[in-house]
Amino acid sequence: MEIEMLEEQEKRAGIVATCRSMNATGLNQGTSGNISVRHGQGVLITPSSIPYEAMTPEDIVFLEMDGTPHGERKPSSEWRFHLDILRARPDLNAVVHAHAPYCTTLAIHHMEIPPVHYMVMAAGGENIRCAPYATFGTQALSDHIITAMEGRKACLMAHHGMVAAEVSLEKAMWLAVEVEALARQYHGALLLGDPPVLNEAQLAEALEQFTKGYGQAKG
Repeated sequence: MEIEMLEEQEKRAGIVATCRSMNATGLNQGTSGNISVRHGQGVLITPSSIPYEAMTPEDIVFLEMDGTPHGERKPSSEWRFHLDILRARPDLNAVVHAHAPYCTTLAIHHMEIPPVHYMVMAAGGENIRCAPYATFGTQALSDHIITAMEGRKACLMAHHGMVAAEVSLEKAMWLAVEVEALARQYHGALLLGDPPVLNEAQLAEALEQFTKGYGQAKG
């Protein structure tokens, strides 16, 4: 029991720290973003409308997988798509949502990120799709996101922002930063004209490299 409590406290503290990092790096602004981490038979998620500087681990809300909240705080207004992603994708354990400037700029134009750089494969496929617009907090938005993330770990959200999910919070945050970098690069390339893209063979080679393991080998 003590180990489980310590694990939960570490996850709560990790969410708070990642929220603050998300704003400090410019990935997000204000309280517009939200983060969740799978925990036991439910999800730990950021509360609604609490400034990250004032947020404490105790403010993080535990949601059962049916959406039932525990504690005094209200969960983020975007709790539906966090739960739906983690219910639909047992391979993923953490979700980061941000109103990242360059991702949002592309999403305002309903633009996906094509394979202009091999790092697009970090999100799981040859492109990073843009989910159609729906009002925030609605089931319709959640459904659009689930569809856009089929075979992917990230997507843009029309007139809204972006979402990234991974096996851990650390990796989800890394992916969110990477997707924003790709959006910035694509935006810059568009200023010079219609950019060329990688072909299927080049993408297949990149995917093979990611499948083998990207980064330091585990010993």
